[in-house]
Amino acid sequence: MNCLTTAWAAHKGELHNWARRRLSNAAEADDLMQDLFLKALRQGERFCSVHNARAWLFEVARNTLADQLRVVRETVDLPEDLATPADETDTVDSLTSCLPRVLLELSDEDRDAITQCDLQGIPQAQFAAARGLSLSAAKSRLQRARLRLKERMTQACQVQLDDAGRVADFVPRH
Repeated sequence: MNCLTTAWAAHKGELHNWARRRLSNAAEADDLMQDLFLKALRQGERFCSVHNARAWLFEVARNTLADQLRVVRETVDLPEDLATPADETDTVDSLTSCLPRVLLELSDEDRDAITQCDLQGIPQAQFAAARGLSLSAAKSRLQRARLRLKERMTQACQVQLDDAGRVADFVPRH
């Protein structure tokens, strides 16, 4: 393990500076450094056979940072002036009352694609596999089904759009 302590001593400062520049605070950089050292330590004697210890340490540090950033989901509150007014949301939400009847008017293939992928949330790749389609064919089928649904809902529910292209009004259909 002398090779690990030698490599760590030689590159620790440079690694820490690298981590500190990429993370928002020193504690996160320290955590990354600890994770990196533990990963190197777990290599045991295999670490001594690494041709370029510095390159190995930086590669593992980059991967560790990427893993940490994938987990972090920061949220930011929207300013009040960007929030959707309740009446716009209510209009679009109530438009869903037209959906069941209009879905019944679509072809079985279109209804199946929309129901499975959009309403039940089945991934398109899974939908494609279950139907014996390529992923590209499944995506095309779903895209065409969505267009036909939009056309049918616009016509059957008499959807009216405002100047910005948002739903302004419609005639409910049950």
